[in-house]
Amino acid sequence: MLSRTQKHHLHKRLHRLYGDRASQLIRRFEALLGRYGVGLDPPLQTEFWDHRTAVVITYADSIRRQGERPLQTLHAFCKTRLKGTLSTIHILPFFPWSSDDGFSVIDFREVQKDYGKWDDVEQLGSDFELMFDLVLNHCSRKSQWFRDYVTGIAPARWYFLPMDPKTDLSSVVRPRPWPLLTKTATRDGPAHVWTTFSADQVDLNWQNPDVLFEFLDILFLYLSKGCRIFRLDAVAFIWKQVGTNCLHLPETHEIVKFFRDVLDLVAPDAILLTETNVPHEENISYFGDNDEAHMVYNFSLPPLILHALLMEDGTVLSNWAKLLPQLSPGQTFFNFTASHDGIGVRPLQGIIPDKDIQWLADEVVKRGGRVSMKANSDGSQSPYELNISYMEALRVIDDHALSLTRFLLSQAIVLAFKGVPALYIHSLLGSGNDYEGMEATGENRSINRKKWDADELDELLDDPDSPNALVFRKLAQWLAVRNQHPAFHPGSQMQVLDLDAGIFAFLRTSRTKAEKILCLFNMTSKPREVFWADCFPGIKPRDQVRELLSNKRVGAKKGKITLPPFHASWLMVKA
Repeated sequence: MLSRTQKHHLHKRLHRLYGDRASQLIRRFEALLGRYGVGLDPPLQTEFWDHRTAVVITYADSIRRQGERPLQTLHAFCKTRLKGTLSTIHILPFFPWSSDDGFSVIDFREVQKDYGKWDDVEQLGSDFELMFDLVLNHCSRKSQWFRDYVTGIAPARWYFLPMDPKTDLSSVVRPRPWPLLTKTATRDGPAHVWTTFSADQVDLNWQNPDVLFEFLDILFLYLSKGCRIFRLDAVAFIWKQVGTNCLHLPETHEIVKFFRDVLDLVAPDAILLTETNVPHEENISYFGDNDEAHMVYNFSLPPLILHALLMEDGTVLSNWAKLLPQLSPGQTFFNFTASHDGIGVRPLQGIIPDKDIQWLADEVVKRGGRVSMKANSDGSQSPYELNISYMEALRVIDDHALSLTRFLLSQAIVLAFKGVPALYIHSLLGSGNDYEGMEATGENRSINRKKWDADELDELLDDPDSPNALVFRKLAQWLAVRNQHPAFHPGSQMQVLDLDAGIFAFLRTSRTKAEKILCLFNMTSKPREVFWADCFPGIKPRDQVRELLSNKRVGAKKGKITLPPFHASWLMVKA
């Protein structure tokens, strides 16, 4: 049962959303406690993360073996090659789905039969922590919920958002260039339902508390199956109000806060991660006042690293990193370069000029990528995301070896940067552009969603001379190094240094001050010198320091260190 204080707190939250129905909803929430065994004996809150926390992002079937359930194949691969190296597996939506590679969910409570069973998910959770998606904004038009809406069956007949097509919705922010409303035949005649992302993905009506309680039940189910990190997909769009842009509305933030309150009650060791691919200041608003997300995707980081490495100038990246907010304990960034989606460029708005965004898009096209567009309120279109393998995006024309070096540098930045690092499976495996997959689906995003045959992949990774093996071996090695150093704790200090424009540099200091690691990245195709006095004014230079990535001693001759082209270096300067 809830204490009086807990009831009062939740009541205020629900009243802001649903008015006078709040008291009834509190009673309904109390009845939900204990569902799937969740909330009866909450665990004690422990530290959410440490320097050993790192995530791999993967589809359930990114690696396939004939005659084997993909979730079993994934488990075997991760257990054999990643256990002890990575802590957490983010399994992208593994539920029955009809489009968008899983993000048009038919049934949130079941596992797609082609992937496996809940038992397979729980087995994976016995060796790794798990991260699931809560796809909050929409569901598939093939779902039972939408079929019930069409036929007028309660309660789902009120789960969606029919609109008069004459309504002025021009202010609504659109992540896609197609119509916002989709005409649908229902028992009561034609209806035009809200579809932010596609005609197959029908937006849910969060003004109906029944929708909230459906997702509370789903959240409890996922907790019972071992989920520790909840990724709130496209959460910025969930609350609709005609006459607004329907993005980041106060009620949306209130719902995130409510989910946080619930986790604090029933699973205080669980983590909320918001996915809001928007300009940086809007993105970090989901930290709230330490009462919303525990983690926020660092969406500006992937395109800024790409921009810096293609421009061969780290100035913009350094200036942006210096302005990152100081976060409270229990908050951190989720750092990455690539994911199942493209490289979003909206998070660059206000950081680099529009002409630089277009230049990035042109560079990606030169390397065989695609550019996905979004619709603007004035009827024009502009780049929304760059669709390309991150390794291909960083390809140095006609220099394969330097291409690999530049790509590995990008990953070394993410592994050292303040926050929790996440590696997309295809970054970890050194996958290139999957043109065959893109042609098969007709979707730009499929270029970075290759399905590996497990036997073929094993053969490549066991061949020490293959590019895939080189990338995988290096990244696994660097993750293992990171695991040994508390200076890489997400809460440890990061001081960005002002050096040569071609150098991105920061100093990580452990919370006990016992360990300092100087992270240096040559963002250019030319050797660069770093002077000790620029990093540590007034401190006598060391004769030698330990370089962690290579596990070698590095000499600082005449007080300087020379970095080869596109070279990353983690220097232990205090231990």
